[in-house]
Amino acid sequence: METIHTADEVRVGWDGGEPIKDGAVVVGRGRVAAVGTFAEIRERFPDARVRRWPGVLGPALIHEGPLPDAPTPRERVHSVLKAGAVAVLEEYADTVELRAAAGRNDVVVLSRVRPAGIVAGGRADLAVFDEDGACVATVCAGRLVHRRR
Repeated sequence: METIHTADEVRVGWDGGEPIKDGAVVVGRGRVAAVGTFAEIRERFPDARVRRWPGVLGPALIHEGPLPDAPTPRERVHSVLKAGAVAVLEEYADTVELRAAAGRNDVVVLSRVRPAGIVAGGRADLAVFDEDGACVATVCAGRLVHRRR
């Protein structure tokens, strides 16, 4: 089943570009099916469930530094997800336990930073941020893995 993630504004990248007002991203089977205005997307995917988010929806981030301290590797990875990131750099995921925790949560381990973007057909890695920059929700490979209450 597809899910439409919609927000006041959707950005397909964080490097500028024009935001899509009242935008939406359709996710199905862990991939982005389409991006556009909510009206356009709803018309194309009338049976999809809808998740409305406050703020700005865009590509999930890459955590570029050491993973936050926490009692377990799982909690360290979850801290990254709570910040809106779904990828970490291999130099900081430097133990077998951290890499295993990342793998179990579909967090990507990268050798270097790469541009993040929302692309039709690409992996559905999304994050929503409020006006203060706090992460409201994180979608990793199509799964909602964090939602602020």
